[in-house]
Amino acid sequence: MLLKAKLGGVQKFVRVSEPSLKEFLIAAFAKFGVPAVTEGVKVFDSSGTELDEDVFEDIVTDPSTGVLTIKYETAKQVRVNRFPHSSNGAFTPNAIEASKNAPNAPNLVESILTSKPGGERIINEYNRTKSLVDETRRKMVNILVADMTEKNGTSPPRQVKEMYARGIVTFFPYLSDPYSKNGYEHYYDGESGTGYLAWRIKTIQRCTAKERRLSSGDGSSGEDQCGGPTVRRELQFVTENVLSEDECKEAISLMKHSADEDTVKKKMKLTFVYRHNMVLDPLLSSNILSVFPRFKDIKGLIEQDFVLMFGEDVSGRLLERWPTTFKRKIIQQGRKLPSISDLEELLLAADSPEDATEVNADIGWDSDLSAILLLLHLIPPSGQGRKRPGKVSASQAERHLVVFKKTGTNIQEHLDAITTSTQPYLLAVGVKKNDIHQFFIILDKNAIPCKSTSSLGAFDELFKAHFVFGTSYNTMLHNMYTFIQTTVYNIDVGKVKESPRVAEIRTRLLR
Repeated sequence: MLLKAKLGGVQKFVRVSEPSLKEFLIAAFAKFGVPAVTEGVKVFDSSGTELDEDVFEDIVTDPSTGVLTIKYETAKQVRVNRFPHSSNGAFTPNAIEASKNAPNAPNLVESILTSKPGGERIINEYNRTKSLVDETRRKMVNILVADMTEKNGTSPPRQVKEMYARGIVTFFPYLSDPYSKNGYEHYYDGESGTGYLAWRIKTIQRCTAKERRLSSGDGSSGEDQCGGPTVRRELQFVTENVLSEDECKEAISLMKHSADEDTVKKKMKLTFVYRHNMVLDPLLSSNILSVFPRFKDIKGLIEQDFVLMFGEDVSGRLLERWPTTFKRKIIQQGRKLPSISDLEELLLAADSPEDATEVNADIGWDSDLSAILLLLHLIPPSGQGRKRPGKVSASQAERHLVVFKKTGTNIQEHLDAITTSTQPYLLAVGVKKNDIHQFFIILDKNAIPCKSTSSLGAFDELFKAHFVFGTSYNTMLHNMYTFIQTTVYNIDVGKVKESPRVAEIRTRLLR
């Protein structure tokens, strides 16, 4: 099979013996004299949808296939045209004609839904509730993608997918995400090739590929960021004079032996810039609690560093907004999820009154922590990919957020029992789950006591610890933490990659 490749303005033909993704990449890199890249390589079709091994053969052998693009971490790109299609990557005449004749975006979505079975129910639900439950949203996406692929093939051009996504949020304005550039990126983001529409198209491509293999007898839904807890940022709230390295070392030595908390807190402020640079240095970050051990016995130092990073206003947003803006709506949305025993327990605990009787006093965590765990069910872990463990449920992910131990537990024994590297989590110590008298943040086999004895305050400190110690989010909690970061604290809005689910839940909770 002959493919036409373009790199840096130079065009060359690449011949592959078989239309497999691996064979294609080897041949393309060899032809251009580019060292073969094995990690972080992605291939996209002309519409920006990522192709994997499952669908590659069927896509490149389809006559309607346009430009393929190889992307990898060096930021070089190889543009590949399925010969003999146009070498400039232009869309096929059919796609261009379809684009010219397409109605405007909102009218397109309305005309499709009103003419397809089940479409009127979707419109009626939105008119009634100004929202769509998950099942209805999936039905809407399925109907629209079916129409899209029927008219444009299984690899619709990027402009077509953007038109459908724009049509959704124009016809259903309350589904628009106020925090994204165009409001529709959770349905289709042309820059990253992600979103509900793109994922449904990819599912269709996989199903089509499987069907073709079965019919032929061959039977055998990343993180370059400029935001988040691990990113170096301007420290605009540091007002103290910056100490020299020798002065910092002198202050560090003094803090280790000082019995006066006020003195330690003052010296911690003075050494903040030194410490912040240290946590962002891969060679030094693992020693942070050895160099600054007072995190482990003086409460409030995490809060102090976070304020120096973001200011008092940002620091107080979770405690201020949770009870007034988010908690009640999270419980309401939680009731719409499919019923399972763990979820029902959280709903009962989250919605329990302050003066709960002894009858329901042992149902689980307290109201605030139960609502936080409900958010994890609303924004569950993403699939970990084929080379990693399979999909993790929200209930399984809970233990990576908080662990309960009864009063009297030896904390050091708990730390000694940790055998694998973990991201920060809460250790809640108390008589029972809804009667906790002490929270600890567990980080690198160290226990950092929380200043707050409330579950909401402890979670606030846990979130802030990621930024203070420059540690990434647990992959199972990444989506939920990203929601907290961008939607509650408004940190790095528009600078971090969000899953479509994060944007969708935001539209529901902020309207």
